[in-house]
Amino acid sequence: MAECLALEGVRSGYGQVLALQGVDLVVNAGECVVLLGANGAGKSTVLRTISGVVRTQHGAVRFRSKDITGFKPHEIARLGIAHIPEGRGIFPGLTVIENLRLGTFGVAEASRHERDSVERACELFPALQPKLNDTGASLSGGQQQMLAIARGLMSQPVLLMLDEPSLGLAPVLVDQVFEALHQIKREGTTLLLVEQSAQHALALADRGYVLNRGEVVQRGSASELKSNLHKAYLG
Repeated sequence: MAECLALEGVRSGYGQVLALQGVDLVVNAGECVVLLGANGAGKSTVLRTISGVVRTQHGAVRFRSKDITGFKPHEIARLGIAHIPEGRGIFPGLTVIENLRLGTFGVAEASRHERDSVERACELFPALQPKLNDTGASLSGGQQQMLAIARGLMSQPVLLMLDEPSLGLAPVLVDQVFEALHQIKREGTTLLLVEQSAQHALALADRGYVLNRGEVVQRGSASELKSNLHKAYLG
């Protein structure tokens, strides 16, 4: 299986505080890999480091065999990495369709595939179809999360990274979001997922890594991690 993403001895953080203490991980093409761990373990920082929002202070980040360490966020996005941050990050004053169109910013021939991408988004998230001309602020929390994921898909990314997509959602909406993620994976998009709902995450994932205080303390197949969730979280 071809390697899509690799972190090698990555250390990064905020100011003088290192949040990652030499992280090694690999995501192969077509896989879903989940990052598990308690709050503050460094999971979100892994995604922010990959997307260039947090600077790598030591080690290397490779994407499709290309060293992207030190690249700027917009350069990384153009290579085919989409990052859906915790908190959704939609533009509340823009309409749903305007939010979606922003997902094609900087994409070559964006106008040509925009219509197909919007149609695909509405197929994945039917609740968005009647809301295309409504503002983001008018959407429910679940619909805003669907919009955030759909906007990330507008660039037709090779790798889609999601940070806590179930956060704050009712159980029925969590099921809908993960049903869409299963479909996205079946269609060939590689996924890197941070998620507190281990049950949903491990049902989707092929493999996973457990972080504790910025270090990988456990790794294995989804079934291996699922068999020992207590150890996975507490080390």
